[in-house]
Amino acid sequence: MKKLSLGGLDAVLTGGTDREGGGDGPLVVLLHGFGAPGDDLVALHRVIEAPPGTRFLFPVAPLALPAAYGAGRAWWHIDMAALDRAMRDGTVRDLSRDVPEGLLDARAKAQALLTEAATLLSPSAIVLGGFSQGAMLACDVTLHSEVALAGLVLFSGTLLAEAEWTARMASRKGLPVLQSHGRQDPLLAFEMAERLRDLLKEAGLDVTWIPFTGGHGIPPAALDGLRPFLAKAFAAVQL
Repeated sequence: MKKLSLGGLDAVLTGGTDREGGGDGPLVVLLHGFGAPGDDLVALHRVIEAPPGTRFLFPVAPLALPAAYGAGRAWWHIDMAALDRAMRDGTVRDLSRDVPEGLLDARAKAQALLTEAATLLSPSAIVLGGFSQGAMLACDVTLHSEVALAGLVLFSGTLLAEAEWTARMASRKGLPVLQSHGRQDPLLAFEMAERLRDLLKEAGLDVTWIPFTGGHGIPPAALDGLRPFLAKAFAAVQL
């Protein structure tokens, strides 16, 4: 496991031929969620069954949150008062028209990381993904970046900036997407994940949809689905 900086972001690199990120195998980049420490998803590399030689890159979000979050980080700040009200009232949070302040800066940093990773790590293929806020950013970056991608992974994300995203989806036509979401998710509504899924499908992206009984998380069913997804996505690039 190595710590490095790419595109101005700290990151952990692991896996590969030596379990330290060695080799030139494919790369899975996973972006953590709001309020999580930067190493929140790193342990996943031990349980994800990926093709031999696959490397995993876990970037650390640029924003440090207040002490109440411990070592929590964020890609952009969120309106906690609005979130608390929605959860208290049981209302569906429709963020589809939102373009969060800080999204453009987060996108630029993530794009820079991808560009440097593609150059310096020389991967045979790249899959970009994330959890929650990290999934939202992964989707946004995928629709704006010119870096070639083998796939997109969305764990418990939601639809943002609908007009802008839908206008760009056709540019990624045929891209494999793995999307999972909990039917009882109290933070990001299941209905909005379904809406994102439908828009991606209508634009011609190849969506593998994994709904699950549960809340806001990455369940075994999603990780089980990731194994064949990565194998198929990487194999398609190598053909």
